[in-house]
Amino acid sequence: MTTSDRQADGRAGDGRVGERAVVLGGSMAGLLAARVLAESYAEVVIVDRDRLTGVTTPRRGVPQGRHVHGLLARGQQILDELFPGFTERAVAAGIPTADLGELRWFFNGRRTRPAPTGLVCVSADRPVLESHVREGVAAWENVRFAEETDILDLVATGDGAAVTGVRVRRRAEGAEPEVVDADLVVDATGRGSRTPVWLEELGYSRPAEERIKIDLTYTTRHYRLPDETVLNGDMSINPVSSPSHPRGAFFSRIDGGRSIVSLTGVLGDGAPTDPEGFLEWTRTLPVPDVHDVIKDAEPLDDPVAFTYPASVRRRYEDLERLPARLLVVGDAACSFNPVYGQGMTVAAMEALTLRAHLRRGRPEPLPFQKDIAAVIEAPWQISAGGDLAFPEVEGPRTPMVEMTNAYMALLQSAMTRDPQVTRAFMRVAGLVDPPDGLMSPEMIYRVLKNGTPPAAPPGPAGRPPAPAASGKTAAG
Repeated sequence: MTTSDRQADGRAGDGRVGERAVVLGGSMAGLLAARVLAESYAEVVIVDRDRLTGVTTPRRGVPQGRHVHGLLARGQQILDELFPGFTERAVAAGIPTADLGELRWFFNGRRTRPAPTGLVCVSADRPVLESHVREGVAAWENVRFAEETDILDLVATGDGAAVTGVRVRRRAEGAEPEVVDADLVVDATGRGSRTPVWLEELGYSRPAEERIKIDLTYTTRHYRLPDETVLNGDMSINPVSSPSHPRGAFFSRIDGGRSIVSLTGVLGDGAPTDPEGFLEWTRTLPVPDVHDVIKDAEPLDDPVAFTYPASVRRRYEDLERLPARLLVVGDAACSFNPVYGQGMTVAAMEALTLRAHLRRGRPEPLPFQKDIAAVIEAPWQISAGGDLAFPEVEGPRTPMVEMTNAYMALLQSAMTRDPQVTRAFMRVAGLVDPPDGLMSPEMIYRVLKNGTPPAAPPGPAGRPPAPAASGKTAAG
């Protein structure tokens, strides 16, 4: 059955929207899109260049998978909705959880007052978390994985008005290109998405792009602690990078009795990847907590680095037209600075948006892209605005951005004294509550009462001296 055979509202008589949907990319955005598509299509095919099934280790196609990942509270709620009992099964599998507001947070070198938020933080390696989601998707009998398969290009009607499938080639000796017909193609291939090129080839305009260059480096190592009492019951220790203290870190207990440390450097600064230099770099953090926890711990691997040059938002919603039967989600639409932990949660929110469109019938590309743009807007303002607080970061600083960043500096200071401010901030950062909740009269009063401006940066770039270790740096 082809799309043209279906009823005028785009829904077949049995409630299906179409026969086959193809999802390009098998990471979180693709998996969650496939999960909701499985409710409305007879068959859903997930195409990925990597092997997917049974994989619980970092994949080549997800280089950031080795580093600390945050599943924000809203993301955890959506996973429980799409996969009932997800959090309970994760806990049973040994994945630690904690209240987001009761972790050990530091902003501008000062610890926040812990506060219960009722929001669950799930702490797992990205590959392990992804494997749990993949198992939930694979439980749908109409979902099929086309693993170790390269995506070559889109297939469209002669006039380019509609996408009709995708041309792929299996990663096997002698394999020939083949066409997978589809009633819908969803691009979830991430930052390297080729949709802008494909659109141009089909006679469409490329989307405009916004870039915020942060030149971030993550350097990560796994440990086993000799005694977890050194954590004083905390699941995570997070001195967050800020203009006054640009070096940051994320330490978390994760599954399997392990712990993970990701050191973050911005604007070309990065922790060394030799073991001695890595540990010494933790001494330059604004607080000693991370160093004190790992200095006697057992390393489980060597430090590994990942660089993230810039956040990128592609404005598909501003195009005048798009071909029918093509949608773009996840990092292919907007890639966020990973220190804010927004990517997986925004992908989950986009999946709910896709489900809402499917329940009305066949998804139309421009209305869908406009709706996910609304989902992206608040997280983008949080992360882009936060990056623009660094004076060296290039980008438009409107009076609103400057006012917001000044207010957020006061708010983060107030979090060191007032747990109610911590609670409100974490619920917004967790993408559960809207940002305007931080601007209520009560919250403004609490911020002005308890907040003080952060300390001035220690140097021209706010960067402490480099450690004396002579090892190779992450950027090298």
